[in-house]
Amino acid sequence: MNDVPEGVPEGAIAVVGMSGRFPGAPDLAAYWANLQGGVCSLTDFDAPAGEVGTKGLLADADRFEAGLFGFHRTEAAALDPQHRLLLETAWAALEDAGYDPLRAPARTGVYVGGSPTEHALAAATDRGLAARIGATQVRILTDREFLAPWISYRLGLDGPSMNVQTACSTSLTAVHLAAQALLLGECDTALAGGVCVDAVRPRGYVHVDGGIYAPDGRCRPFDEKAAGTVPGNGVGVVVLRRLEDALADGDPVRAVVRGSAVTNDGATKVGFTAPGVDRQTAAIVEAWEAAGLDPARAQYLEAHGTGTELGDRIELAAAGTAFAGASAVRLGSVKSNIGHLDAAAGVAAFIKTVLMLEHGRLAPTVNVESPHPDLESSPFRLATEAGAAWPRPADGTGRLAGVTSVGIGGTNVHVVLEEAPPRPAPAPAEGSFVLPLSARTEEQLRALAGRLADTLGASDAPPLAEVAHTLRTGRTALPVRTYVVASGPAEAAERLAAGVRDPHPLGEAWLAGGEVAWPEAPEGTRRVSLPTYPFAGERLGALTLGQGAPQAPAPEAAPEAGLEAAVAGALREALGLDASDEALDRTYFEAGGDSLTAVHLVSRMGDEFGIDVPIDLFLEQLTLAELAARIVALRAGDDELDALLDEFEAEAES
Repeated sequence: MNDVPEGVPEGAIAVVGMSGRFPGAPDLAAYWANLQGGVCSLTDFDAPAGEVGTKGLLADADRFEAGLFGFHRTEAAALDPQHRLLLETAWAALEDAGYDPLRAPARTGVYVGGSPTEHALAAATDRGLAARIGATQVRILTDREFLAPWISYRLGLDGPSMNVQTACSTSLTAVHLAAQALLLGECDTALAGGVCVDAVRPRGYVHVDGGIYAPDGRCRPFDEKAAGTVPGNGVGVVVLRRLEDALADGDPVRAVVRGSAVTNDGATKVGFTAPGVDRQTAAIVEAWEAAGLDPARAQYLEAHGTGTELGDRIELAAAGTAFAGASAVRLGSVKSNIGHLDAAAGVAAFIKTVLMLEHGRLAPTVNVESPHPDLESSPFRLATEAGAAWPRPADGTGRLAGVTSVGIGGTNVHVVLEEAPPRPAPAPAEGSFVLPLSARTEEQLRALAGRLADTLGASDAPPLAEVAHTLRTGRTALPVRTYVVASGPAEAAERLAAGVRDPHPLGEAWLAGGEVAWPEAPEGTRRVSLPTYPFAGERLGALTLGQGAPQAPAPEAAPEAGLEAAVAGALREALGLDASDEALDRTYFEAGGDSLTAVHLVSRMGDEFGIDVPIDLFLEQLTLAELAARIVALRAGDDELDALLDEFEAEAES
């Protein structure tokens, strides 16, 4: 246990882990580099006539390391890309917090939401897909209703598991609900965030005069020429814990949620899709009241900032009233960099603000040529300078910021963020340390070692005792392994880069593949944020409307000699196996089968082959080849029984 400093604010929530993938940024290091450099990460491409060919594209949105999460290929291909990305991002966020994703703390909750997708719509109308894996399986693999439950199931998280849907404010609402659940004691750790991957291929949008989309493919928040937003894709997850627990358990606190609030405009606006002033103001005021802080102390506001003329004007009016006592509050909107990420927009803004608090620097709002005139009479000044320092307040208190998100339908969210409290440097630890690493392939192991070498070779490298502690307790042990022994970060970086490994009993036990009895970490040792797993899944694509698989025709009755091959083929197809004989040497569950697929196969055996298969047969320790033979034997038994019944009926009639 670590000592908890006195004066921990009541109701404070620690951000202990984060992970995200955004346009132009496969990880948060690249995201931060783009943000502080003032990079516009929107992509321009050729689009059909009548469309604007611009979007915040997410690279490799169709890749997924299915085997890491226990999905066979057929399931993984049917699984919506949003589910795939959210699973990997949740894994990485837990690693960033220093926790083994498959051994997360007890009572870990999940609060996430997603956007509508072309893949889910196409799957719902693909009769061929339903015939292959079952209509129920199609739904649970594609419907956004199951985003949170899949994370809980595959990572073994037993806290509340809830989908959140409030349109554009979804993921920031998820952060608020997760924080409330922690304060109420419903869970002790929580994952919160959102995802938006409406399509994995480049797709433009249609600009309509008076609509929400920009005519020129650029989002210009709080610019007097603002004419609309630009769609984008992305995913983000944060790990939250009560601050006193995070400090006591030695978690890497990245920032602190001091308070949050949610309101709805109700009927006090001109239309369902229009924003409202009064309840946006109320969300901000209530969040700062919950934090026990005066809004006048804010130094920065990360606004919803869609770049629409009406939305920006209303948001300035609402925020101006809430922050009336403040002066020179810097204002920004990440939508200018990456576009509007719909259900993931709030968490993208939240993560941006945490990164600014961590680094003590303000990221600029880009594409702005002439700030909106309403800013002159407001407490806000648009942040437009790349790399600008964010000084601490003169009174020595921490940096404070607000993050706002607004959803179509009127759900307004505001979160108050404060920089992490100062913590004394740990006492230097003497001696050498074994650093264990593992992955699923040699190539991934080399990538992981290279990333860790870069981290440990930096001037601000964490203490090696804390690195060793995090690698030993905060990573899932995978089959391909290595280790290095070093007494300091620089030496570890050199050995990782060179692949040098001095024999060590603990390291050799690690290589042997078993559980290792690592020594207890010294008192006060903390977890640290280290490079997370280098996912390297194959491209699985995504279903597209109008191009789904045709409905499979009912097969003709197979000759007895070919029936076993046909049954084996159905098993292969349902489990996503290749055509090799070796693929059938595993049991049903070893091949990735589950109870729901078994129910579908029982139905399919009856419909296609006229064989009544008891579901218990799938539970027996049979190879798939043996299972296919047993199923065919059931058909033979049915034929013999039919022949015997025919004989009895003939005798009765004679």
